[in-house]
Amino acid sequence: MLRIAQIAPLIESVPPKFYGGTERVVAYLTDALVKLGNDVTLFASGDSVTKAKLISVSPTSLRLSNCVDQMAGNILQLQEVMDRSNEFDLLHFHTDYLHFPVTRYCTKKTLTTLHGRLDIPELKPLYQKFNDVPVISISNAQRKPLPMANWVATVYHGLPLDLYKPGNGEGDYVVFLGRFSPEKRADRAIEIARRAGMKIKIAAKVDKADEHYFDKEIRHLLDEPHVEYLSEIGEKEKGPLLANAKALLFPIDWPEPFGMVLIEAMACGTPIIAYAHGSVPEVIEHGKTGFIVNNMDKAVEALRNIHLISREECRAIFEKRFSDIVMAQNYMRLYERTLPKQSARAIHLTPAFRK
Repeated sequence: MLRIAQIAPLIESVPPKFYGGTERVVAYLTDALVKLGNDVTLFASGDSVTKAKLISVSPTSLRLSNCVDQMAGNILQLQEVMDRSNEFDLLHFHTDYLHFPVTRYCTKKTLTTLHGRLDIPELKPLYQKFNDVPVISISNAQRKPLPMANWVATVYHGLPLDLYKPGNGEGDYVVFLGRFSPEKRADRAIEIARRAGMKIKIAAKVDKADEHYFDKEIRHLLDEPHVEYLSEIGEKEKGPLLANAKALLFPIDWPEPFGMVLIEAMACGTPIIAYAHGSVPEVIEHGKTGFIVNNMDKAVEALRNIHLISREECRAIFEKRFSDIVMAQNYMRLYERTLPKQSARAIHLTPAFRK
């Protein structure tokens, strides 16, 4: 048994009420580590729900509060973690690089999973400066912009096996899930569906930073006759939406670090049509869980041939590669390697783990 601290961002609850990939992963990982017999403490907002011990410096997630200075809460949480650091064998951060100047000189073992995009110019000098801080990638593709970082492992995300039920795709539609942003390319998804003669259901949020893009490039497309806009949805609605869809469209135009919706679709047995950017070739098995394409014509052709993908195989591959227990086992192996003197029990290493 290990005493593990999981430190989550405060912007969303764990798990989030709506959209929030990082916080969902932290929720599933934390509960799975508890299932494996560990003593886990979660540092997160007070409205989080977890099987671990919960320590919070904020009664609600920052997104849902009237907080003016969000950094104040983040600094307060970091200090709370450091004040209690002797209570743990290992500190596992999910808060990007905020803690680096503090934990770099901490005697406590630390690991940091980087959940976001890393192809940002300002990050290169930062990771050059902190090239001794051990970090974990969520796909091998995520590492490419920062080869100088101290990468210690790649661990793919996972979901609880009972979170989503497989469906038969009986709904006569395809689906787009996520955010309205230039890199997610909802416009491309709408066009793929139109050319294939299929209805598309869209469930997506609009971040404040993307409001202008949405108003200029997307809003008018939602009035097209084959489009049904569902706004932002929660977990209860997401499962049936995916399970009844013929396919998930993922026509991204950026180096996606992972793409949670990809394994959500697999869990529902729903095949995927995705553009070959970022982690897509690592997560999707072409011809087994979907089709990887590189242009509009190929995407439309793939959608017309989506019946060739076995929904049963999609679900089976999800269970083998992307369950919460598989994810937790891979993290446990990394923890044990990080703490070689600990007497934690050995855990089988699955193929999802890469150094």
